[in-house]
Amino acid sequence: MIFVDACDRAALEPLYAGGWDPPREIRAAVGAILDDVRARGDSALVEYTRRFDDPACSSVRLRVAIPSRKHARSLVPERIAAGLEIARERIEEFHARQKPVDVSYHTLDGTLCQLLHRPLSSIGAYVPGGTATLPSSVLMTVVPAKVAGVERVVVTTPPARDGSVNPAILYACSLTGVDELYAVGGAQAIAALAFGTNTIAAVDKIVGPGNVYVTEAKRQVFGMCGIDGLAGPSEVLVVADERARPELVAGELIAQAEHDPLARVAAVSRDRALLEAVAALLTGDFAVATGRGEIVTRVLRDRTYLIVARNDAEILEVIERFAPEHLSLQIAAPHELVARIRRAGAIFVGDDTPVAAGDYIAGSNHVLPTSGAARFSSGLHTADYYRTMSLIENSRARMAEDRETLAALAEFEGLPAHARTALMRGS
Repeated sequence: MIFVDACDRAALEPLYAGGWDPPREIRAAVGAILDDVRARGDSALVEYTRRFDDPACSSVRLRVAIPSRKHARSLVPERIAAGLEIARERIEEFHARQKPVDVSYHTLDGTLCQLLHRPLSSIGAYVPGGTATLPSSVLMTVVPAKVAGVERVVVTTPPARDGSVNPAILYACSLTGVDELYAVGGAQAIAALAFGTNTIAAVDKIVGPGNVYVTEAKRQVFGMCGIDGLAGPSEVLVVADERARPELVAGELIAQAEHDPLARVAAVSRDRALLEAVAALLTGDFAVATGRGEIVTRVLRDRTYLIVARNDAEILEVIERFAPEHLSLQIAAPHELVARIRRAGAIFVGDDTPVAAGDYIAGSNHVLPTSGAARFSSGLHTADYYRTMSLIENSRARMAEDRETLAALAEFEGLPAHARTALMRGS
């Protein structure tokens, strides 16, 4: 744990360090898998799945039948099924309100100008498996796609050792209307979605979180298809004042710490006594009482920052320089600060709003920018499932007025054929 003043920029540099830069050996390993799947298709998928997940994998086991909603629901505990249904409903409502609206207008000379939105034809959603089952990631990636009107929605997820897919994942796929489900994980799944195989047709865009191999694979296939972003380890920044409850501040830090040993967690406050109380909780039984103690302990020891600020300006600087994935505001006047914040993945306001609400049932999306990417990118939202096209239909009057100017600009840039297309019109 690092107790530091907000003005000590050198000490805070590791917290502020951003960007996606995995080790060279991971980049090379991922590149080799991508090349192999691109060359050998299903044979490579089966080989990698046998090596990493399902030793008995065969090509016929790659695609998984999605059961009916009624049957799938019977496979999971009632409380979990009901929770997924609440989450789906709220995610759908929040994302339906984000649907973009076309722009269309005529200028005074009669020219038509439009910006048209069209849903993507197909998307692939990667749902992590590994050490945790994440049906929530199905909801977060698939529901907005369905809201946008994407025609073909594919989910890939690592199988269990017996080749099965967790029932909660099956129910989430059934609940959200997934079109195709494949028991394939890792960089090989990303390769299949990007390049296509005999079993898995290529998609237009890949979305969803994953480990370092999955994320690096997304980076390397960008250009063959779109991606939502490069998601690194989890992050949270808690802003707290003297009225904040130390256990709520510490609880948010621990909650993100249990995600990943490389998580970065921090709290900033003008109240040193509050941070000292938080520190006491982070070094006691409170920190490990919920389990996953080994991961939490590593993060709290090496990647946790308690930052003392002298004023609100320093607090804002910490937020802007960190650009955290999750920002929890446990302060008396949060919306005054919200108006000044430009860089955060998602903001959770007040004592009654845990960050975990955004992970599951708030309705907002939990696929968020990390590693400083909130400086230039956003969390997954409905617009990510559309592309836009501009449309211009000149009136005869505009073309007549513009022909000489258009030709002059084209000639200046050394493109005489462009200029000629202008001069051929409007006379």
